[in-house]
Amino acid sequence: MTAATLTIDLSAIAANWRALDKLTECETAATIKADAYGLGVEKVGPALAEAGARLFFVALAEEGVRLRRVLGPGPGICVFSGHMPGDADMIRQADLAPMINSVDQLLTHVEALPGHPFGIQLDSGMNRLGMEPAEWSALRDIALAQQPVMVMSHLACADEPDHAMNRLQLDTFEEMTRGVEAPRSLAATGGILLGEKYHFDLTRPGVGLYGGLPFIDATPVVTLDVPVIQVRDVAAGESVGYANAFVARKLTRVATVAAGYADGLIRAMGGEATFTYEGHRLPVIGRVSMDLITLDVSGIAQTPEHVQLMGQHQSVDTVAEFAGTIGYEILTSLGARYDRVYVT
Repeated sequence: MTAATLTIDLSAIAANWRALDKLTECETAATIKADAYGLGVEKVGPALAEAGARLFFVALAEEGVRLRRVLGPGPGICVFSGHMPGDADMIRQADLAPMINSVDQLLTHVEALPGHPFGIQLDSGMNRLGMEPAEWSALRDIALAQQPVMVMSHLACADEPDHAMNRLQLDTFEEMTRGVEAPRSLAATGGILLGEKYHFDLTRPGVGLYGGLPFIDATPVVTLDVPVIQVRDVAAGESVGYANAFVARKLTRVATVAAGYADGLIRAMGGEATFTYEGHRLPVIGRVSMDLITLDVSGIAQTPEHVQLMGQHQSVDTVAEFAGTIGYEILTSLGARYDRVYVT
């Protein structure tokens, strides 16, 4: 088989949810947007529900509809983008709770779906989604009279514990929600790790469930094993790959493996990245192309049938560092060509 194998450990995802849940005294939800961070909502959703999650967050109403089909009735599903034009039928039929971000969204929601559950998202300083303090002040009494199921905000710098923005947003959120009786939520994975003051009534971990930073104690979730198609000897002075990006200084044993940027292994990681084989690091040489990557395997005596990019020796965040990005991008970019194997 030529396709690379992406192994996803559902028991590890469940273990990570339970570990984050134990760090708080409040309810713990699960953020499962972007197809469960690229790992497959049809498998991940039930695993998290079985672990104990009863509330889930998605980015779009369309994602909520898909998740409802997977979970069935019962668990709550909240939509970060709120109530967008054309969403009413999906929100009603899938029993979704939009997180209302503006006056216009609130009007749209109460007119289209009077009495249907919704939450409120506040902008505590990130300037991305939610009502700003002045807008919230003008709308607060009207919004709260509709009995929202939740009032939430989102931290901008939670992965940097000492960043002054964390305390600023905490103070702003506390001020904006003083006297609010609805459950309050501020913390995702990073916010959970900031401590009890950030937990309020509900946390909603995301990337930590899938083995990513800043949850350094996470159980690894993904393993990526890539087949070797061909191995050759490249003489000193010969080049490898597009644009002669690598020129051998000495006799070099080169393996070509079956993965590339069409599989989410972004081109920017070339030149810094390594694969591994039985613990030995194998440098990427030349450019990452659409379907193929070339490795220097001179340092091992064997001719490997497979090499590993993510797993025991390299985490998703290690791979992200190769490309100067973050684990979120690597996870959500993993392509459709992989042979996906789920283990429990």
